[in-house]
Amino acid sequence: MKIAITGGTGFVGRVVTQLLVEKGHEVYILSRSVNKRSDNVTYIKWLTNDATPENDLTGIDAFINLAGESINNGRWTSAQKKKIYNSRMQATGEVLRIIKTLKRKPKVLINASAIGIYPASNEKIYTEQSPEIGTDFLAKTVHDWEQKAKLAEKLGVRVAYGRFGIILGKDNGALPLMALPYKMFVGGPIGSGQNWMSWIHVKDVANALLFAIEHDIHGPFNVTAPEPKKMKKFGRELAAVLKRPHYFFVPAFVLKMALGEKSQLVLEGQHVMPEVLLENGFTFEFPQLPNALTDIYL
Repeated sequence: MKIAITGGTGFVGRVVTQLLVEKGHEVYILSRSVNKRSDNVTYIKWLTNDATPENDLTGIDAFINLAGESINNGRWTSAQKKKIYNSRMQATGEVLRIIKTLKRKPKVLINASAIGIYPASNEKIYTEQSPEIGTDFLAKTVHDWEQKAKLAEKLGVRVAYGRFGIILGKDNGALPLMALPYKMFVGGPIGSGQNWMSWIHVKDVANALLFAIEHDIHGPFNVTAPEPKKMKKFGRELAAVLKRPHYFFVPAFVLKMALGEKSQLVLEGQHVMPEVLLENGFTFEFPQLPNALTDIYL
C-alpha cells in the first residue's frame, strides 16, 4: 500500500514508519522540510506557504494523522494549551483539504487520539462503548480532534481514531521521566498511587495502527495493553526491571506545584480496555508490563 503519515518523524511516527517499510509498504511522510526520498520513504513538504502535498499523493491508500504539539512539552500555560489544541486542528484540517483535492480518495484515515477523552476514575472501566467524556482541557481537545477527523467520512473515507494510552519507549514519551527518579535511587509511589496507568509498548501502537488500516475498524479504538496497572504497581514493576528501590514517596502537592495543571497526567488516570482490538483478533506483542519494560530496558 501507499500510506501517508503526518507526524512521521515523531516518537510514534518513527516506529510506525519502520514497521510499514519492513512490511513492504510505500511511506509518504508529510514534513515541513524539503522533499526527499530514501529507503522506500518519501518526505513531502506541507504546512508551508509554498507546499502542495496533494500533487505527490496521487493513489494514496491510507492516511495516518499523528501531527500535533506534544502534551509533554513544558507547563500547560494558556499559550501552550492553545498551541496543543490549534496544532491538532490545523494539521487535521490540512489532511481534510488534501483528501478533498485527491481524485481517488484514500480508503481510510487513522487519526491519533487519546484515552484522556475519558474522565479520570479509580473505579470505572472504560471501553470504546463508554459514553462518558471528560470536561477538562485534554478531554475537550481529544473530543474536538476526533470530531474534526470524522469530517473525512463525508468524503467517503473510513475514519478510525486510535485512543492512545501511556506509550512506553526508552528515549521518548512519559517513561524516561518516570524512570529517572528510580535511576537516581529516589523512585517511589507518586500521590496516592491508586490511579490507573493504561499503558502500551510503542511497538504495539505501530502494530495497532497498521491493524486498523487492514481491518474494517470504524470510530474509536483504544490503543492500550489489556492489563492496565495502578500507579503503585506500575512503579514497583519498573523498579524491579531497573533493579532499583521503590520507597521514596512523592506527595501530590509537590507535583502540582512543579507541573501545574499538567500534573493530572501523573496523578489521575483511567482504567481503559482495548475491546475493539481484541474483538477483531489483534494480538499484542507485549500484553504484560514486565515483558514490555524488559524489552525496553534490557
